[in-house]
Amino acid sequence: MAPQDAILGWDEDSNAEAYDAFTRAHPMYDATSRDLARRGHLANASLVVDLCGGAGATARAILDLIPARARVVSVDNAAAMQRVGRRTLTDARLTWITSPAERLADHLHASSADAVVCNSAIWKTDTAAVFAAVAHILRPGGRFVFNIGGGFAGVRHPDELSTRTGPSLNALIRQVAAEAHGYTPPPRDADRPPKLPLKTVTEQLTAAGLTVVGTELTAQHSTMAEKKAWLSIPVFARPEGDFTHAQRMQILDTAYAMTTPDAPAVTSWLVVVAQRPKAAA
Repeated sequence: MAPQDAILGWDEDSNAEAYDAFTRAHPMYDATSRDLARRGHLANASLVVDLCGGAGATARAILDLIPARARVVSVDNAAAMQRVGRRTLTDARLTWITSPAERLADHLHASSADAVVCNSAIWKTDTAAVFAAVAHILRPGGRFVFNIGGGFAGVRHPDELSTRTGPSLNALIRQVAAEAHGYTPPPRDADRPPKLPLKTVTEQLTAAGLTVVGTELTAQHSTMAEKKAWLSIPVFARPEGDFTHAQRMQILDTAYAMTTPDAPAVTSWLVVVAQRPKAAA
């Protein structure tokens, strides 16, 4: 089953609106979406699935790359996210399906999709079940392209450490919360085993009948100002624990005041490209 903390908050209107506004104002999701879509080899696609597609940031990138006759199906479990997407992204080639990713095969025919793309969200799912569903709906030779945040994969791009000029904004948030509210941070990610290391992902993909054809550790470069905007989205707001959103925003403002807005911030992503093997000749 998907972790409960991965589900809470995503189907709230305030979060959906803030998330969509962020994707349009800042380049992070647009850049990662375009990178994943490019790796999907979509030039001759007929049907592409945007998995865990939210309000449509990745669907926009896919629509720019597919032929005019092709279709995109965006699947997400949060109706609020899709309500925003339906309002802001109107394209006759795009269909919205409200469903858990694990039930993807309930909505698409076997071997019908040329590619499945999932940006930033595979960690929210029961990955073994999702991989099996993706394998069912991919045509032979079809690609499954997704990324995993470096913290979940247990990896860091060298740029994440080499460009750091001071404490991360998350670290400063924890510091302010501890000093002002007696907050006790949970164990650091470095002290916990990663949730989705490549070894586990590869084993699950193989069990589903998919073959890993490429991986790459990438770095998403942004600024403290963009990071602050991202942490202002309710579902991403920190720190964890019994805080109201207003308290989290006050803590964020205090922590952000301790940084330089244009200071570099780097996020690591492990990109995975898998493929359903082609049928034997």
